[in-house]
Amino acid sequence: MSGVTPVDRRREDIVQEHMPLVGHLVREMLARVPQHVNRDDLMSAGYAALVHAARGFDTDRGVPFARFAAARVRGALLDELRGLDWASRSVRQRARRTDTARQELTAELGRTPTVQEVADRLGCSVEDIEHADDDVHRAVVFSLQGFATAAADDMVTEPSAGPEEMLIRREKLGYLRHAVDALPDRLRAVVQGYFFDERPMARIADDLGVTESRVSQLRAEALGLLRDGLNTHLDPSMAAQAPPKEGCVARRRAAYYDQISARGDLRTRLAMTGPDGLPRAA
Repeated sequence: MSGVTPVDRRREDIVQEHMPLVGHLVREMLARVPQHVNRDDLMSAGYAALVHAARGFDTDRGVPFARFAAARVRGALLDELRGLDWASRSVRQRARRTDTARQELTAELGRTPTVQEVADRLGCSVEDIEHADDDVHRAVVFSLQGFATAAADDMVTEPSAGPEEMLIRREKLGYLRHAVDALPDRLRAVVQGYFFDERPMARIADDLGVTESRVSQLRAEALGLLRDGLNTHLDPSMAAQAPPKEGCVARRRAAYYDQISARGDLRTRLAMTGPDGLPRAA
């Protein structure tokens, strides 16, 4: 006589019926995280969460199982991503200090500072700056959270956001696309090559006819411009303190911010993503 009860059979049926839900949520998440995240690891975590959800489901709550399970699976996937989030708090603090020093020197010098100048400002070696940059950019998630290194929680925007939250997210993504398109040619080439095409820095350097160190500087400059450009339009209180109005750096930045706004309106920004917030094919 089998030891499987009708309740156990029902739970097994529910799990099998909703296994495609795990695949859907994993695909949805993989579209928002770096490519090194392993799909099989996420699927395993999702299936385990689905089984636990079936065991803990109570029909008396009046909540459909699919909605109940989706919340559990998303939580498990985020927990899995937290385990991959190796960038320590100290790495992020170094990144903020380095970025602040670059911005201050840019304002003072009227140009992008060299790595040596940044190192002198921070009282460290060039190697320390380069190693810190490498650590940071391995952990960078090109997100809307100020383009800074993000923890696992920042990697994924809650898919079950309400209509208003989804519209805001889609508008931000549209601003991001316009901000990248409005970058100066060399900065846009670095962002496109490094973040979107995932090309090695050495290849980008060869294409631009510069050193890898210079590409690193351009990358940092581009991220700073993108962050400040988006914050200027979306959250002015977060925008970096601008250099004096009469400075050439200030004028170039102001022109860049204007170009972001001029590239489209709410309709065209929303048209870049679908109702689910995923980017449409170009």
